[in-house]
Parts: sequence; C-alpha cells; structure tokens
Amino acid sequence: MFSTIRLIAITILVVLCSMSLAQDSRYRPERQQIPTPGCLVMKGAWEGGGTACQKNEHDTWLDDIRHWRTERKIRIGYNGSRYDMPELKWTQSSFFQPQMMVEDRYFYDPIAHRYTVDRYLDDLEKRYGGIDAVLIWPTYPNMGIDNRNQHDLIRSMPGGVAGVRQMIADFHKRGVRVLFPMMMWDQGTRDPGMPWPDAIASLMKEVGADGINGDTQDGVPLAFSLASDKVVHTLAFEPEGGPSDEALAWNVMTWGQYSYPFVPMVDKYKWMETRHMVNISDRWKRDKTDNLQFAFFNGVGWESWENIWGIWNEVTPRDAEATRRIATIERAVAPFLISPDWEPLAPMLRYGVYSSRWPMGQQTLWTIVNRNEYDIDGPQIELAPQDGMRYFDLYHGVELKPTKNPKGSTVLSFSMEAHGYGALLATSSAPENNIENLMAKMKELTAKPLASYSHEWKVLPQKIVAIAPTKPPSGSPGDMIKIPESDFDFRVEGIEIEGFDDIGVDVQYPWEDTPRRFHDHPMYIKSFWMDKYPVTNAQFKKFVDATHYHPQDDLNFLRDWKDSNYPSGWDKKPVTWVSLEDARAYAAWSGKRLPHEWEWQYAAQGTDGRLYPWGNDWKADAVPVPDKGRTMRGPDPVDAHLQGASPFGVMDLVGNVWQWTEEFQDEHTRGGILRGGSYYQPQGSIWYFPQAYKLGEHGKLLMTSPSMDRSGGLSFRCVQDAE
Repeated sequence: MFSTIRLIAITILVVLCSMSLAQDSRYRPERQQIPTPGCLVMKGAWEGGGTACQKNEHDTWLDDIRHWRTERKIRIGYNGSRYDMPELKWTQSSFFQPQMMVEDRYFYDPIAHRYTVDRYLDDLEKRYGGIDAVLIWPTYPNMGIDNRNQHDLIRSMPGGVAGVRQMIADFHKRGVRVLFPMMMWDQGTRDPGMPWPDAIASLMKEVGADGINGDTQDGVPLAFSLASDKVVHTLAFEPEGGPSDEALAWNVMTWGQYSYPFVPMVDKYKWMETRHMVNISDRWKRDKTDNLQFAFFNGVGWESWENIWGIWNEVTPRDAEATRRIATIERAVAPFLISPDWEPLAPMLRYGVYSSRWPMGQQTLWTIVNRNEYDIDGPQIELAPQDGMRYFDLYHGVELKPTKNPKGSTVLSFSMEAHGYGALLATSSAPENNIENLMAKMKELTAKPLASYSHEWKVLPQKIVAIAPTKPPSGSPGDMIKIPESDFDFRVEGIEIEGFDDIGVDVQYPWEDTPRRFHDHPMYIKSFWMDKYPVTNAQFKKFVDATHYHPQDDLNFLRDWKDSNYPSGWDKKPVTWVSLEDARAYAAWSGKRLPHEWEWQYAAQGTDGRLYPWGNDWKADAVPVPDKGRTMRGPDPVDAHLQGASPFGVMDLVGNVWQWTEEFQDEHTRGGILRGGSYYQPQGSIWYFPQAYKLGEHGKLLMTSPSMDRSGGLSFRCVQDAE
C-alpha cells in the first residue's frame, strides 16, 4: 500500500515538473538565446566525435523551434499590436545605439556653454558609420552625491529642461532617436511626489524624448507604456535584461547580453517577434567581433558603448570599419530583417560559415558570417534552381554568376574574409534604387579588406589640469595652518564601482603612463598653508558681495540660498552647491588656490599612513551623524567636531562635505577628484555614489557643466604656497 502511494506521488511530481518546463521542445531557450542543432557543434573523439549536418537535422531543429514559438505565443496570449503603432516603427530599424555619458566632451562644450550634437554625431559617422539612436546617461555613477533623483539630474543638465528639449531636437534633425535611462533602484533620493510611470512619462513628453532604457530591469512593466500613452507621448521601452515572454508585447526593444559559442545562437525575443529590436551590449569587451557577427546573423543591432561611466573603451579601427559595413547593409535592407519567415542557420556549404535567410515577397536576403580565423573563397551556398532569378553579392557590391552542380542545383561562389561578413540578395527583378545605392557604397567600402585595419586596442591617455602657484602670504594667516615640507608616500585608490584593476580605470597622474585604480608614489611636498576649515557660507558671501560674482551657467548655483543670502544659522556651515569653476573663482579672489590631491592627503594624514585624520580607528563623534533620509538637512558647522583634527590641526576633513581637489581630462571625459566623503548617505541601493572616508581613497565625480557638477554634498577649501 505504502509503495503504491509513493509511486502515485512520484508520478504526480514528474507530471508537475514536466508542466513547469512549459513546452515539449528539445531546444528550449537558454536565457536569451536558443540552442543550435547539436550536429553543428564540433566535438572531440572523446566526446563521440562529430559529423556533418544532414538537411533533415536542420529541418527538424527548425520545426522544433517554430513549434516552441507557436505554443509559447499561445501560452502567453501574445498580442503584437504595439509593434504596429506608427509611433514605434522607428525601433524596427534602430540598429546602432551608443550609451552616451552626458560628460562626453564631444557632446557638450562647457566653455562655450552649448551642446555640440553635430560634433558628437560627426565623430561617430567618421569612425564607424553613425548611429540610429542614442541612450543619453545623466545619472549613475554621480547619483547619490546629493538627494537629486534621476529626474532632477535630467533637469540639471545644461540649459535645464529647455536646453535638453533643444538638444533632443538637434538629434532629431540628424535622424537620431533619443532615450534616457530609468533606475527603479533609485529609492533613496528625493521622492518624485507621483507614481513612477507618471513622473517618467510627463518628463519625457516635456523634453521630447523617444524611449526609456530600464537599467537593471528584466522587463519594464506595462504600467509605464500605458502612462506614456495616457499623456499622448508613446515611448519605446528597452529593458537591460530579457523581459518575461509576456512583456515582449510592450517592451519593443531589449539589450542583448549573450553567450558567444562558435556557432551563432538565435535571439529568443527576435525569434518570437521579428519586429523586436535587440541592441547587443558587451561594454567591457575590447574585441567586438562576436558582438557584431551575432548582431548581423540575428538581424539586430549593437550597443556601441565606448564611454563606460567615464572609462574609455574605444572600438578598434577594424571593429569600427566592420560596424560601418554591417550598419550600411542593415539600414538598406531593414524591411527584410523583420520577415516573419526568417530562417536562421540556413544551410551553407562551408564549415564555420553561418547565415540567416530572410524572405520578403519574391525576394530573399541572406546575412552571413564567417566564424573561422581564415579566409574562405569559392562555392558558399547551394540553392534550388529558379528561372529568371538573379543573385547579388551585396557585401562586395557585385552581381554573381551562378553555376550548376551535377545535381542541377544553383551554386553561388564568393569570398569571405576571416571573421568577416557576407550578404546575398536573390531577386527576379532588377534591383531597386536603394539596393543599387547600397551596392555602389559597399563596393567602395570593401575595396579595402578588413584585415588591413588595425585590431589593436589602445588606452586613452589622461592629463591633470595644471594648478597655478600662488604668492606666499605676507604674514601668518589666522584662518590657515602651515603644513611643513616633507617626503610623502602618496598612496590612494579610486573607489568607483565599475571596473576592477583594468587599465583605463580611475585617473592617470603625471608620473604614470596610463590611468589605473591603484596609485603609489613617493614624493617631496613643499611647505604650504591650508585653510583650517572648508570655506563657509559667510566667507563665500563676502566674495560674492565684493565681486558681484554670478556664473554664466547659474543653474543650481548656491541652491540653498535665498535672495542672495544663506539660511539663518548657516554662517559656519561649509558653502555647497558650488562648482569647480565657482571654487576656483573664490580661490583666485582670496589670493589662494585649490589643493593638489596629495597636498590635501598629506595635510590630513601626516607621514604615518593613518586611515583617518585622527588615527586608525573610526570615531563616530569625529564626524556628523549621517543623513540617510530622502531630503538633505545640510552639513554641520565646520568647527562642530574638534575630535576630527588632523596631525597638523586641520579640521573638518572627513565625513561632513566632499572637497574639490584635482581635475583630470582625456579626450572624452572630465573628472574632478573629491576627498573626504560627506554626511549624506542615501539608502536602498549599492549603486549610489560611494563614500571615501579613508584617507587612502578618493572619489571621482564625472563633470559635465557647472549646473550638473554643483552638489549639496560638495564644498572646498583653499591652500596658499609658503615659498
């Protein structure tokens, strides 16, 4: 009896497990990709060896994944009507999209105080053939240095909302769509005061944006699409991770985060809905061959992401040229690439050459990749004979002369470079104008082989912005402390979240040949005077009153002040909402300068390598009580924590307000080095701007314009040369 009950229980369990697998398929998707036929995978003798695929094996695989697709759509009640909306048709040919940091120096000129959209787009056009959309990123990794939420940071962009709206219009003039990110993890900064879907939809309508990228999201909920429809400004939503199959109906775009075996795998979402656009994202990879080949095979695009949170990972000349070529082809044949009759892994004649077949009416397109490390020339594909059919090698821009093999099949021969590309068009009519234009362009481009372009990756060098010396003070300033000359072991590391010890991360000091995270340099420091405290509101007001200083970019300038005065009782609090430019103006007026980072650290640390100004153990009473709320209460007075004195008696170095020191620049990004950390600690996410309370750590604020760089958690102090 017990055995019978046990057997029944096991049977029920097996049935339930089978149901949980959802479908009867040998090739169920693995995350975002559908496995290929096993016969395509080369195996060693110890694994049983491998044999060439037979046609019935391909057909069996194709029938299987078609069956999976049909059943899956039934199971999720799929409705693809959103892809029919005219407002979203642009997504179906939006192949190339960079994630662009607002700090990119090709995008905004802080000297001229203007966006330079044409300069940014011209650079991409020159280097790799241009883009179809851009994901503009104004938030992470700076978000959390104060309580501005992600929407506030968009409003803090140069020119405010009006400036952003005009900037987007400039992109639209060049035919480029604009997306912004959405961070659902941003629950520790200012409460937007309305439901998230409504807040995002209203702001995107106000600036005229086209879409939203869902940062860290496995699908953007339907509520966001409905909210955008409600305000009559339909947005395209593009989650970072793969959405649920059901969410495919309203997430019309996705990032592709793939595995890259030798045989290209099929994108699950593109297979379920061929009108769905995928932008493959593989930001840290320095060789983009896999990304580009998988994109071309699947008829999708690429997230051409070079500025990774201020860390520059430029595509190599070969990858750039490959991008130009496949972008040129994909844009010209975009209607084929949404064909519901797409046949991936259509049979080819040569090992390591893989294609997708895209029928459209009486014409057929093939997108082809050579995964081999060697060139392949000669017969490539065998087709059933068709009277009057003409064949064009779109990649090389020439018409092909078919031959017949002994079986009577049509054979097409052409060449493919190692790790190269091919594209064929079969048509019974003369090529249309767009195809003729494509062939002329591709014939010109492919006259020079990809192999002739360098595939060497190079790091982008950085330079430190010089700080001019000052005249020594005439006496002994009462508000400054003299720091004696000394040999000093300057040891510091960047605490940015992204990157490990990769070359290119953090900054490059003058004695280093590349940017890197960890820095250790013995040096001699001349004697100098340092402000005992950070500059206070009262001191900064004297400067403003004496000079009538008012910056040209005044958005967020002295944001806590009202009617040209600071709040009552804030005279001894450090001045905040001042940019690096504002701080430099004050320093010049006072006959001082901003400190070099090593000067700041030496004044805080002395020569014994201590962790904190007061010693090696953390003292909670030496710093302000952290503010972990969603509104910033303001910093403590600069003289409130006497226990925090450094070995030289310098005060308020850690835990109250960040303090400006150096500025670093490379061709694409500016970064300000911040020291000391602040009292403000937004909660709820690991992605907020990290604190650097230890004296061997520094923060790096990516810089765009004074309007964005100013912060409620950031101040400064000055130094003066002693000799």
